[in-house]
Amino acid sequence: MNTLKISFYNLLRKPLSALLTAVMLLLGTALVSVLLQVGTALDEGFRKNIRGIDMVVGAKGSPLGLILSAVYQIDSPTGNISRKEARALAQNRLVEQTVELSFGDSYKGRRIVGTTHDYPELYDMELREGSLWSGPFEATIGAQVADEFGLKPGDTFFSAHGTDADAELHDDHPFTVRGIFKPSGTVIDRLLLTDQQSIWDLHPPAPGDTLAEENREITAMLVKFKNKMGILTLPRYVNKETSMQAALPSIEINRLFELFGLGIAAMRAVALVIMVLGGISIFVSMLNALKERAYEMALIRSMGARRIQVFNMILAEAAILGLVGYTAGMVLSHAGLWTLSATAGAEFGIAIDPWHVMTEEIYLAGAIVFLCALAAVIPALKTIKMDVSKVLSDHAQ
Repeated sequence: MNTLKISFYNLLRKPLSALLTAVMLLLGTALVSVLLQVGTALDEGFRKNIRGIDMVVGAKGSPLGLILSAVYQIDSPTGNISRKEARALAQNRLVEQTVELSFGDSYKGRRIVGTTHDYPELYDMELREGSLWSGPFEATIGAQVADEFGLKPGDTFFSAHGTDADAELHDDHPFTVRGIFKPSGTVIDRLLLTDQQSIWDLHPPAPGDTLAEENREITAMLVKFKNKMGILTLPRYVNKETSMQAALPSIEINRLFELFGLGIAAMRAVALVIMVLGGISIFVSMLNALKERAYEMALIRSMGARRIQVFNMILAEAAILGLVGYTAGMVLSHAGLWTLSATAGAEFGIAIDPWHVMTEEIYLAGAIVFLCALAAVIPALKTIKMDVSKVLSDHAQ
């Protein structure tokens, strides 16, 4: 007896019931898969961008806002800080390295950052074409920006004030593209890097301001400590003794993920409930079908099928439903991830590989098949315990 063939036939006899169960399993699988993929991509992306950064110094305000603007470039900065005061902090014996960042302008919505060559070195950036900038109004740009706008070394462009793509252009100061970085999966992929003097020249001081050079401002400063003592002492010193604010990326990102974690956990619970309902649907539909299928099963037994074969046939029906729901759910989730990946990369710099199958997703297949088979155990036991001669006799009457 071909157990799988008969199992398929039995499922096709009641397509509506089978479809309803498969849809429940599909939705649960798709939701769990998307949450696993997005959660992992967010964690990897956020942690990749804070490597080598122990502290961020900026204007007083929201610590998380400072991290999001200075590290991830996805929020407006809290303001500017005195370059003189920031450089005094950089001389502290506990500080190993600092990187100054100056914001203010953008190109078609992509932020232009005034900084030093230490910034791309922080992320081990490599050049795809050209070279690093060497002076004001020269720029080396991220791969995503270059591909998005078709820029190449030697091209010129004009910046706009702020990050609004439709803002007024500074058409009296053209930038020249000197180089393009290789894709890195970091925030630099969507930035245009230039000399800090470029930012200052675009926003000159008021006429007659003789202290302009001394009073230069920057947006933020990234700090790397020499040892762990820096974490214990410098943030408190900056927050209490200076006009600046210090924020620790590791702490703020952990807080952010705690908030994300609550939402993700709730959605996972919903997905698990949907899958359990799918298992219950299998249990109820098979239990209700016992009377209708009693004669059929008795006939199969009378033709020589052993109890274990009938038992396996019923479990196979449930397992097939589970596999169909899981497969359809995986196709749906990864198709959705493919659609989402472009937006996640362009807007947040989060790299999602839509066709990568995680180990947890493979385990999910086993869990769903087990759940479905478990739901079919009681109906299967009731079936093999039936009195074959009595069922055949009652049907003959």
